[in-house]
Amino acid sequence: MDLVIGPLDLSAHVDEALAVQAIAFGLGPDEVAVRRQIVVRHMQYPGARALGATADGLLVGFVYGMPNSRTHWWSTVVEPYLRAEGHAGWLDDSFVITELHVHPHHQNRGVGRRLITTITDGAAEPRSILSAIDTDSPARGLYHSLGYADLARQVHFPSAPKPYAVMGAPLPLRRAGSGRR
Repeated sequence: MDLVIGPLDLSAHVDEALAVQAIAFGLGPDEVAVRRQIVVRHMQYPGARALGATADGLLVGFVYGMPNSRTHWWSTVVEPYLRAEGHAGWLDDSFVITELHVHPHHQNRGVGRRLITTITDGAAEPRSILSAIDTDSPARGLYHSLGYADLARQVHFPSAPKPYAVMGAPLPLRRAGSGRR
């Protein structure tokens, strides 16, 4: 497999990306339709950028994020949880990882690690934040291995059936097999 990580015009490839997310995250057509509108809107925010992972010309993973703003919907939901834990300052001067998904056939091969480290290496902000389903999952294991720590747990998003954890890490992210940050 010849894997290539590079810039992704997510607005132009939103359907391909959401197809990966639907398979990786178990989304139905109605959820995909809602997320499509959100992704297109997010890509218009200042500093928003995306990377894709392609194998043999097919998109097999993607990540996108942006400098965080307390005015973004996500920030308004997580702020009370972070404030309660003494971590509300993480919402300032952070690069938020909005979505990171890898097709199941390409998981556990370092694709997600390469996507998230590459996108955060290009961030001007000194730290990164994200949210992930609050369970002992391979995704949370990856984030912990990169230096992300739990800032708030049992965060409830409207219409999300499962609680999330908000995690943060200083940049650059930790690299596997080294103490380098």
